[in-house]
Amino acid sequence: MAEKGLEEVVAASTRLSDVDGNAGRLWYAGYDIHDLAVNSTFEEVVFVLHNSRLPTQVELKELNERLVPWREVSPFRAGLMPTLAHHTAPMSMLRTSVSAASTYDPDGWEYTAEANERKAMRLIATTPTLIAMYHRARTGKDVVPPSGELSHAANFLYMLLGEAPEEEDAATLDTTLILYADHTMNASTFTARVIASTLSDMFSAITGAIAALKGPLHGGANEEAMRMLEEVEEPERAEAYVKAKLARHERIMGFGHRVYKTMEDPRATHLRRLSRDIGERKGDSRWHEISAEIERVVREQTGLRPNVDFYAASVYHMLGIPHDLMTPVFAMARMSGWTAHVREQYADNRLIRPESEYVGPSNQPYVPIEERG
Repeated sequence: MAEKGLEEVVAASTRLSDVDGNAGRLWYAGYDIHDLAVNSTFEEVVFVLHNSRLPTQVELKELNERLVPWREVSPFRAGLMPTLAHHTAPMSMLRTSVSAASTYDPDGWEYTAEANERKAMRLIATTPTLIAMYHRARTGKDVVPPSGELSHAANFLYMLLGEAPEEEDAATLDTTLILYADHTMNASTFTARVIASTLSDMFSAITGAIAALKGPLHGGANEEAMRMLEEVEEPERAEAYVKAKLARHERIMGFGHRVYKTMEDPRATHLRRLSRDIGERKGDSRWHEISAEIERVVREQTGLRPNVDFYAASVYHMLGIPHDLMTPVFAMARMSGWTAHVREQYADNRLIRPESEYVGPSNQPYVPIEERG
């Protein structure tokens, strides 16, 4: 009998990413996440996930030139935003906006490999615009049009905050997007591939992925981790706070992982560094210090290590990203992986249809309704 939750069940073959949980390793198309996080850009990682190799300078320039004009959203989706901004949560907005993207997509309902590649790039390009538009609209601020001069990460901060970010802030966000870009067969990616395996369209598959990420057992840990940091307030209060939560058998958000059970999540290694560096750069290390103290106590009490979401919380907070937009920013990064997985599924498709184990009653006789009392 398979483990509950399909743990360790191989659901698909992929060339996109690989994890060795015992060694604490992660690769995108064979490239070590440590190399990519330090040396690469998010746009370069988009190319890697969709082409299984690093781009040349010319190819990367061409990709950027394609993505920039696709940052604009259609008038139809822009018209929906005021309603979504005032009546829906951020992830609900993103789910609805991606579904609505199918209405006026230039490739319509064309299903060729070339059309699906273009749809993927448009989804990657427009997601930051949607999130920024949403936040500006809900806070009564003028929408900032996307820039054609800034990188993917810098452009998002520009549209969100209304001014061009410092180079170091853009680089910090860029690294987090690389770290969140893909992670094998997680719940949202699996959802996207199941939908794609029915030969449903790209937008349906990605809408399903966003819906899966919206669930608090998959996305949302970075938001909850930031709320925890605010509750703790000071590093000196961390130990008592953690011990009290553990005594009540409550989860400490941002710790533990279904894959990385014996070694640290390699993405957390870089986010811890980013959290420390941004605090020092901005002259406010309190959030990193609280995080580090929580990590120390949790390790001592439970042996659990931080995952990708724990230190992302303080990083995003210091970048000025509102707490409830942290999961949408996760989706903004993961859009690169989701769309690559959908394209991979289409390229060598078989309907994903697992079995189930029946555990209900058996051999029950049918009793006519007039005899049931």
